[in-house]
Amino acid sequence: MKKHIRIAAIACAALALVTTGCAKKAQVSINSAEDLVGKKIGCQAGTTGETLIQEIENATCKSFKTGLDAALDLKNGAIDAVVLDELPAREIVKRNVDLTIVTAVFESEEYAIAVRKGDDDLRKSINKTIAKMKLDGSYESLGNSFMPANGKIVIPEKIETQGEPLKLGCSADFPPFEYTEGSEPVGFDISFGQMIARDAGRKLVVVDMAFDGLIAALQSGAIDFIASGMTATEERRKNVDFSDPYYVSNQVIIIRK
Repeated sequence: MKKHIRIAAIACAALALVTTGCAKKAQVSINSAEDLVGKKIGCQAGTTGETLIQEIENATCKSFKTGLDAALDLKNGAIDAVVLDELPAREIVKRNVDLTIVTAVFESEEYAIAVRKGDDDLRKSINKTIAKMKLDGSYESLGNSFMPANGKIVIPEKIETQGEPLKLGCSADFPPFEYTEGSEPVGFDISFGQMIARDAGRKLVVVDMAFDGLIAALQSGAIDFIASGMTATEERRKNVDFSDPYYVSNQVIIIRK
């Protein structure tokens, strides 16, 4: 009798393990922004994605240093979804075939260059460069280099700059706007920064740091401007001044397939 009881207990335990394993693999159904209610959602710290998540009813927000770190937690099942800017999200999904994107119904947002409050000379110089690039075709050319239709990025030749240092702050984990190739930061914003420095007659110095530390670094004078896929929100305008917008982006949802 004891033997039969022991076998029955083992069978029950095995069934419990199978059931638990199935529960862990069960997919969370997310097809829209409304489906994020009550979910565990990851994002990059300090981004507008973090702000959006905090406004979702009963959602748990988990912030990470980078969007890729959030995606790894998603793959491991620790969170249900990631909210991130569209182009960096597509780069992550391209490299992780078990993830996919849900285009969310979030409002579009505009990237702009941040400068210290009251630094009108630099802000006006940046605006002149933006206008010039859009007129002479260099903006379109830069977009085609880092956001090509065929997906094959061709990094433009580096623009040499000289003069008094002009420090560009970025978080080089946000392709195709800024990322590292070898040991050197590259990307749309980096090449854009080279044009800004050239037109201002100054030498560009790129300073790579965590995204959520960029505004504090700007305010302290550790950097002179931020070019890092930063959305010009009203909350950020309390602490920095922004250039004219240079790119329109959207937030999307990354989920497991």
